[in-house]
Amino acid sequence: MKIIVFGATGDVGSKTVAEALRRGHKVTAVARSTERLAALKGDMTRVAHDLIQKPEGIHDLMAGHDAAISALRPASGHEAQLVPLTQAVLIAAQVADVPIYVTGGAATLKLTDDGEHTVLSAPNFLPDDIRPIAEACAAQDRVLNDHPGANWTCLRPPAILDGGMRTGRYALGRDALVTDDQGNSSISYADFAVALLDLAELQPRPGARLTVGR
Repeated sequence: MKIIVFGATGDVGSKTVAEALRRGHKVTAVARSTERLAALKGDMTRVAHDLIQKPEGIHDLMAGHDAAISALRPASGHEAQLVPLTQAVLIAAQVADVPIYVTGGAATLKLTDDGEHTVLSAPNFLPDDIRPIAEACAAQDRVLNDHPGANWTCLRPPAILDGGMRTGRYALGRDALVTDDQGNSSISYADFAVALLDLAELQPRPGARLTVGR
């Protein structure tokens, strides 16, 4: 497959690029920083592009790819950019007629299957410094509903994403946090990338919101 990854130099994006190359896919890595793109290891096409400044050029970048993966995450203090960034890649995916796999956030997930509260609404669940990106992710989730014409699938992380090892193992869920036997909800960036690539290869019915954990 030919796969384009937006946000290719971030925590999720860089692991997604590495996983795609590991599987033998042809990769186009897109990010703002030429220097950070150059630091990615492997044989790929590297494209420095500012999606906020030049949203009109995104569908040209996507054209000819079998799948697009959005691993976009704004820097601290710029969390509100997540909404226009997501809108831009969704519009481009529809124009280019390319399925897109969007990295969402855990904010809208319930703490338990039968629970009342979500990650965002539960009292004292989120640290204050995490709340801005969580609120941005909740807004991002609402944006998905505004683009029914785009072939999108959203994969939401568990409560904790960490720098642990790649195991290749994970469990999928839908509306509630995936937890282990001890109630922990986490996954490594590398295993989250494994799940993203599995979805891109399987090409499920569009419009699904999923989550993952280990």
